[in-house]
Amino acid sequence: MKKVAIVMGSDSDLPVVSKAIKKLKEFGVEVEAHVMSAHRTPDAAADFSKNAVANGFGVIISAAGKAAHLGGVLAAHTTLPVIGIPIKSSTLDGLDALLATVQMPAGIPVATVAIDGAENAAILAVQMLALSEPELADKLSAMKEDMAKKVLEKDAALAAQVAEL
Repeated sequence: MKKVAIVMGSDSDLPVVSKAIKKLKEFGVEVEAHVMSAHRTPDAAADFSKNAVANGFGVIISAAGKAAHLGGVLAAHTTLPVIGIPIKSSTLDGLDALLATVQMPAGIPVATVAIDGAENAAILAVQMLALSEPELADKLSAMKEDMAKKVLEKDAALAAQVAEL
């Protein structure tokens, strides 16, 4: 099974990114995390991305705040899907990172999840890997069935509470 790479612009992104790491591990997907900067270590980021396929990765998740160019730099140097997690920063509450991540030029797509949406980034990565890994597709189906079951249980509990009013 292919691995997922998570590349953070800063180690301060780990509290958000840890949700993606945990979710990937729940699905049994091997994950590797690194800190690289689109601005401070552009050559390292480009080299990592250029060699990602040869190193066994199937998806790259990029997490960056503020200018958030990391996802685009990684996507420019690979044919792998890149998923961007815009990280909320102190200045514009992550809107700057969201816009920087989602506004890629034609030919350099970066799939983008919500601000601090690390768990959805992991699930999207698993969905991509599941295209060629039936066991992951089965786990995704089970997850969705479990989510639906929990909502139905909450609906029944709410109906019981409303009946008592």
